Amino acid sequence: MFGFQRRGLGTPRLQLWLLLLEFWEVGSGQLHYSVSEEAKHGTFVGRIAQDLGLELAELVPRLFRVASKTHGDLLEVNLQNGILFVNSRIDREELCGQSAECSIHLEVIVDRPLQVFHVNVEVKDINDNPPVFSLREQKLLIAESKQSDSRFPLEGASDADIEENALLTYRLSKNEYFSLDSPTNGKQIKRLSLILKKSLDREKTPELNLLLTATDGGKPELTGTVRLLVQVLDVNDNDPEFDKSEYKVSLMENAAKETLVLKLNATDRDEGVNGEVTYSLMSIKPNGRHLFTLDQNNGEVRVNGTLDYEENKFYKIEVQATDKGTPPMAGHCTVWVEILDTNDNSPEVAVTSLSLPVREDAQPSTVIALISVSDRDSGVNGQVTCSLTPHVPFKLVSTFKNYYSLVLDSALDRESVWAYELVVTARDGGSPSLWATARVSVEVADVNDNAPAFAQPEYTVFVKENNPPGCHIFTVSARDADAQENALVSYSLVERRLGDRALSSYVSVHAESGKVYALQPLDHEELELLQFQVSARDAGVPPLGSNVTLQVFVLDENDNAPALLATQAGSAGGAVNKLVPRSVGAGHVVAKVRAVDADSGYNAWLSYELQPAAGGSRIPFRVGLYTGEISTTRALDEADSPRHRLLVLVKDHGEPALTATATVLVSLVESGQAPKASSRTLVGAASPEAALVDVNVYLIIAICVVSSLLVLTLLLYTALWCSATPTEGACAPGKPTLVCSRAVGSWSYSQQRRQRVCSEEGPPKTDLMAFSPSLPLGLNKEEEGERQEPGSNHPGQARDPSVCCSRFCSLQPGRWGAASSTTPSTRRPNTAPSWAASRRTWGWSWRSWCRACSGWRPKDTGTFWR
Repeated sequence: MFGFQRRGLGTPRLQLWLLLLEFWEVGSGQLHYSVSEEAKHGTFVGRIAQDLGLELAELVPRLFRVASKTHGDLLEVNLQNGILFVNSRIDREELCGQSAECSIHLEVIVDRPLQVFHVNVEVKDINDNPPVFSLREQKLLIAESKQSDSRFPLEGASDADIEENALLTYRLSKNEYFSLDSPTNGKQIKRLSLILKKSLDREKTPELNLLLTATDGGKPELTGTVRLLVQVLDVNDNDPEFDKSEYKVSLMENAAKETLVLKLNATDRDEGVNGEVTYSLMSIKPNGRHLFTLDQNNGEVRVNGTLDYEENKFYKIEVQATDKGTPPMAGHCTVWVEILDTNDNSPEVAVTSLSLPVREDAQPSTVIALISVSDRDSGVNGQVTCSLTPHVPFKLVSTFKNYYSLVLDSALDRESVWAYELVVTARDGGSPSLWATARVSVEVADVNDNAPAFAQPEYTVFVKENNPPGCHIFTVSARDADAQENALVSYSLVERRLGDRALSSYVSVHAESGKVYALQPLDHEELELLQFQVSARDAGVPPLGSNVTLQVFVLDENDNAPALLATQAGSAGGAVNKLVPRSVGAGHVVAKVRAVDADSGYNAWLSYELQPAAGGSRIPFRVGLYTGEISTTRALDEADSPRHRLLVLVKDHGEPALTATATVLVSLVESGQAPKASSRTLVGAASPEAALVDVNVYLIIAICVVSSLLVLTLLLYTALWCSATPTEGACAPGKPTLVCSRAVGSWSYSQQRRQRVCSEEGPPKTDLMAFSPSLPLGLNKEEEGERQEPGSNHPGQARDPSVCCSRFCSLQPGRWGAASSTTPSTRRPNTAPSWAASRRTWGWSWRSWCRACSGWRPKDTGTFWR
């Protein structure tokens, strides 16, 4: 049944109108049913699933449930057939008292998606309460002098039912003296009274026992009885009389104790003791005897307890005034006390449903919770409005009277705020208003929306060569702003090939810790820079990742001893024989020891020492500290031994230093005995150079032309770059710098290599390598003295090779590495390109140029080529 009881519905037109009314109410979002009180368990109430448009098969999956704020166990729904039935005893009087309207409000909630329906079940009254009199026996004192048609008020019965079931009729047991005057409508405005039909005679009938029966209008009828004991009194023939038979008073429910309600006044026309009146309370309905007091002497009615509008809105006080005559006479009146509402009840807030936690990618308007509010006050005092904590991504939406939905108002970000403590404030319309709050904790569930992030996009690592296999060289670390599995980061190499080998054969990374290991010993001579990427990925679905670049610079160790060139002394385990005429003077170059070192930097800077002769004898030869040239220290004479065994020690500048030894056998011959071929052999590499003089001339001309064109191109490029490129963050080559030392005929090389990563995220990065050996001042002078022997035609004496070196460097910008200023934050030592690469690219041009300009042979200086 929907909103009416299906009894006799009358005409078909009336049935059709009621049916349309039912469907209109269902469409409006609220169903109405009715059920009689005291219905048995299982009594059918309505097909609630069908009326709500829900399929029976989806009730269980969608978590169909019925909730009631205070009476959740009275009604229940069978999830198999969708029928709402009575679950436990329903007592309408217990639920609603004597209120004309009585209903049970139900909330029907289904999930996926979340829907809320409101159902009102009207509880119909049945005649289950008989009329009840407050006393078992009522005593009436009636003077025998009372005239016929005199009225004597009686206390009527009360019925807990309503409407017809509470409409009482009275009948009096048969007697000859009294008849009954009873009310004829439900409001019972007319007093229930006994009417004296004929005068009483105390001597004949001093006492009468009557039975008063009250019958309600229910079907079946129920009755209640009270015994009336009528005592006939003798001659006090005037009753006390009140000013009014009924009084109406209004009181605020917060009236204090001893507040005066009303002062009654009753008068008696008798004189003396028969005219003295006292007051007494007969009854206070409903159940309010303890709330009021009556002064028996002056008739003042005062408040004696706490009045509550929410419990009772009206009180009916029956007052009796009795004189002191013999017999005493009494008068009666009724006081109606109306209780006025004050704002003494705070609103009540209840969170009835939650959908937590909330995913951070939840769409706006997603329902988070259902909130109901109520206020026991009435009128404006019971009108409640709700508000939410400000500045939160949620809002309250009113869905029904005193019902709100807490919905998502804007996007969430768990990484910014992982939980919200919401405060819902309900405030009534009273003055002053009262409020109540409820807290709702909303946790934001994480989704994988943040990729792992490294602290910087690139790391520079320095590792010494010859490291042990499996050594730890660096640790990468990425942070993921997400939580739990979404923040669990694993690391892996971004595989690529280095030449003919895979990157994974050089390094590996631990998947969990991010530690990078070198799988094999690294060799600076084979690989100076190992650049690769490490990927970090989280465990989310789908996974997110990012990469970081590692530049691993392999630092040189002194692990290569100097190696003598195959054409030099000591090669193949033998000694080189040199024939020297005795007529040569001081400073004559006898031979030149050539050696190379596979290392770089100071580890490849070679020096030459002549070991003392056996027996401690002095020999007329010396070796250039850095040139390796063996020359005479004085003019030879006949006293010198005809054969000399020279042992030259070649040593690098590493720690510890590594050495090699060359043996040169010098034979002194007379000037006429020295063959021409031998003279060419004595000067070492000078004879091949003489044969290539013509070729060098053409090479010099070609180098000059190419160098001039290169310088012109660089000047034009620099001018265009300076006019078009901003000063900050520009990617441009720095000024090349080459420092050539004049010390002892050798030179030192300083080179800067700038590696620039042009991006919008940071300044350019540069690498610097400086190779500039410092020599003692005295040693420089000594070597210059050796090179300046008067009258010598040796090519090394013609001019300072460093001057030629400087001239050539000025014509070759960029060939020996681009120099640039290095910021303190990005300075990296020992990152220049390898000397071997420079030698392979520009070695021949440099040798040809130096031969042409000075006759100096850079090929003879092992330190230059490394």
